[in-house]
Amino acid sequence: MTDRGSPALHPGVRGPARLALVVGALGVVFGDIGTSPIYTLQTVFNPDDPHPVPVSTDNVYGVVSLVFWSVVVVVLVTYVLLAMRADNEGEGGIMALITLIRRSGAKAGRRTATVLTVLGIFGAALFFGDSMITPAISVLSAVEGLEVVQPSLKEAVVPLTAGILVLLFLAQRRGTAAVGRVFGPVMILWFTAVGAFGVRGIAGHPEILRALSPTYALGFFVGHFGTAFFALAAVVLAVTGAEALYADMGHFGRPAITRGWLFLVFPACILSYLGQGALILDDPADISSPFFLLAPGWARWPIVLLATAATVIASQAVITGAYSVTSQAAQLGYLPRLRIAHTSESTIGQIYVPWINWLLMVSVLTLVFAFRSSAALAFAFGMAVTGTITITTLLFFHVARTRWHTPVWLVAAGATALLTVDLLFVAANATKFFHGAWLPLLIGLVAFTVMTTWQRGRRAVTAERERREGPLREFVDRLHDGRVPATPIPGTAVFLNRGKETTPLALRANVEHNHVRHSHLVILSIRTEPVPRVPVAERCVVDDLGYGEDGIIHVTARFGYMETPDVPAVLALLDPADTEGPLDLDRASYFLSKIELRRGKLPTMAPWRKRLFIATSYITADAAEYFGLPRDRTVIMGSQIEV
Repeated sequence: MTDRGSPALHPGVRGPARLALVVGALGVVFGDIGTSPIYTLQTVFNPDDPHPVPVSTDNVYGVVSLVFWSVVVVVLVTYVLLAMRADNEGEGGIMALITLIRRSGAKAGRRTATVLTVLGIFGAALFFGDSMITPAISVLSAVEGLEVVQPSLKEAVVPLTAGILVLLFLAQRRGTAAVGRVFGPVMILWFTAVGAFGVRGIAGHPEILRALSPTYALGFFVGHFGTAFFALAAVVLAVTGAEALYADMGHFGRPAITRGWLFLVFPACILSYLGQGALILDDPADISSPFFLLAPGWARWPIVLLATAATVIASQAVITGAYSVTSQAAQLGYLPRLRIAHTSESTIGQIYVPWINWLLMVSVLTLVFAFRSSAALAFAFGMAVTGTITITTLLFFHVARTRWHTPVWLVAAGATALLTVDLLFVAANATKFFHGAWLPLLIGLVAFTVMTTWQRGRRAVTAERERREGPLREFVDRLHDGRVPATPIPGTAVFLNRGKETTPLALRANVEHNHVRHSHLVILSIRTEPVPRVPVAERCVVDDLGYGEDGIIHVTARFGYMETPDVPAVLALLDPADTEGPLDLDRASYFLSKIELRRGKLPTMAPWRKRLFIATSYITADAAEYFGLPRDRTVIMGSQIEV
């Protein structure tokens, strides 16, 4: 994501900067939805589907019309026109909706806010399933184009896909900054080719344009309900990636994404679907790969290569999205601290999370070798997407009512219409449960369980820790009055703590066992605000803890959930007048309190959740590295807590 000075967050951007934002959005935001034409209609008419849609003139017109109006309702209306208006300081995505709901919890009712927050966390958990399935199905579908060009290469599809994906994940540590400049032009070329081939198909059967009328979608759904209902499980593939438009809004801004969608992506995709429909009508015997068959013979090798590049870009976008969701969830207390590397000096949202990267790589490769075709994976793909879309719609209308005070009748009408469409997609995908739809639900359930267990366990540990730490003001009073003997020694010591109500365990241990205290004591608390970023001017709040000359202060450092704390950099911002004298930061010592968890008999959680919580704690990033502390001046003091 961009910083506050970025033109992405300022609607007044004009000229070349505005064009650059649109091109950048085309390269990052639209990769997933822009590659959906490769496999959507192919999956709808797949004869191996457990509920196949027979190829007939009425069915082709009905399916193409359903695809068009699904894209209009879900992408254009739900996301572009509605959801993208609900931003949190310029940031979008389901985590932004969660923070908006948490802010308005008192107005809306704590119980309602809690239920919706939990539902939102499950939606975020489903995104992890999406981020595993998208790279697998996208790259597989592109490489499968080799079968159209050269049928003898069929056996090479899976190993070649795996090789491309391995290279993709190995390249993540370098970040997207170096290659980001070519993403936009590649996707512009992709959408131009997709639209042009679509026009070529339409020219052969122009009557297909009649499918743009909603009467064909409604007639197909009413007249052939059984066929149309089951077709929805594949039709939903046309809107996969819609969530990326919202999630990446903070990166490029709503205007740039809207322009890219309306003026290039939407027309290109619809032209492709219409062209493929026309091709199927002309040659219903060969529906194995209508997207690639649209291209003339001389263009098939280039389009396979271009499709592979486009799907790699689509995969890159969703992988980066997984990093972003992980970072935000950790900042909000739903996941442990993980090591995060920023891969761009100019774009703060370009991050790399090693643990998530390797987990995704293993998961994606497992899916490729287990399912071996994009058609098989398509059954799994839809469930993750429809679940996320439905939850986003529900949360959006709650925000619209509680924060914008939209009239009840308007909220009810809009929510009923859009949720009816969303729930039809969910129900259709549920019929594929035993054919792969169970997979994203399982992934989402596992991620949801981990996230909620971590939050619950963290609260229990925090409560016990606060009990042991005792009140900070009382400790400072005793230290000031000499009731706690401590010999002053020169230098600055920084103790990291969760808040200013309690005493850091490391400070208490240092004073009570070593009987010493530094001349300057800084107790530092990192507070994550429910906003993406906090301005530097509002970063720090200093409290003298009741005494202006004892050298003991408390500093609250405020960060947004999109930011990574840097303790030395924060302390350098402080004015010596506020810190009871200058801090010797070049030689300051940093003290951390490390908690070792043990499973106890307290009724905090079920035994299996305690084991899960303790196991999850092992992946927590090193605190010194996470907070940017100098290794050679960091002291770690441990204690044990039972959960």
